[in-house]
Amino acid sequence: MANITAAMVKELREKTGAGMMDCKNALNEVGGDIEAAVDWLRKKGLAKAAKKAGRVAAEGLVALAVEGVKGVAVEVNSETDFVARNPEFQEMVSAIAGVALTVGDDVEAISAAAYPGGGTVAEKVQATIAKIGENMTLRRAKALSVSKGGIGTYVHGQVAPNLGKIAVLVALESEGKSEPLLALGKQIAMHVAATNPQGLDASSIDPAIVEREKAVLADKAREGGKPEHVIEKIVESGIKTFYKEATLLEQPFIHDTSKTVAQAVKAAEAEVGAPIKVTGFVRLALGEGVEKEDSDFAAEVAAAAGGQG
Repeated sequence: MANITAAMVKELREKTGAGMMDCKNALNEVGGDIEAAVDWLRKKGLAKAAKKAGRVAAEGLVALAVEGVKGVAVEVNSETDFVARNPEFQEMVSAIAGVALTVGDDVEAISAAAYPGGGTVAEKVQATIAKIGENMTLRRAKALSVSKGGIGTYVHGQVAPNLGKIAVLVALESEGKSEPLLALGKQIAMHVAATNPQGLDASSIDPAIVEREKAVLADKAREGGKPEHVIEKIVESGIKTFYKEATLLEQPFIHDTSKTVAQAVKAAEAEVGAPIKVTGFVRLALGEGVEKEDSDFAAEVAAAAGGQG
């Protein structure tokens, strides 16, 4: 039997919202595989769909840089949040975003590119590490552009202009008026920050994710004793619901939940004065998917107290 640790149970609880004993049982059933345990709980009706976003588990900043019809988001990690509040670190991250706007979103290309004021980006990072005394890394970058229109932006948890905890870019293709188009872009970017969609529309969702959803829906219905011809309809209906929850254009718009995002875009065309097409989005959340030791202070105190007894 796999060694099921308290940390594994905690991670599964955070991913699913299921009870502690249900999480422990699920992990035992699947030999400690977290993702398999998520599916096991969902089949039993004990968990919601797995959230795609990883836990925020690294410090630092994400930054945006936009110029005309192109934009880029970068993530630079540090060991502590204290460094993220350092003006020199903030200035460096902002400058790196500016470099990425010119050279693109390949991390190696950004690192090798010239840093404003001399040297390369990689050399600037190393010099800042030496000065501040804490490890830092340019983790990732993502660029977005349109042939005509604009890039909507939003930074959540902003600590300085275009620097914060979550950075979002939204590409809007249109020949209409720039001001209302970018205002719409910002609203959609705020929506993306809040809901973290898995894709723009159904066609942009990874087929493997869709197949996994179908398998979970079918197994859950089967365990409920549903006949096969009914299961097919349940899966079809369930996938439609999944797309409404997971794709940007089908989600209820957070600024007006009576409309989907697609409907809100269509309604905005009158003010913009031309058709609008959302062609893509980028969402970088600080530390997303990075593993980091997460200590439970209360548990540590309890364990220490128990050890003294």
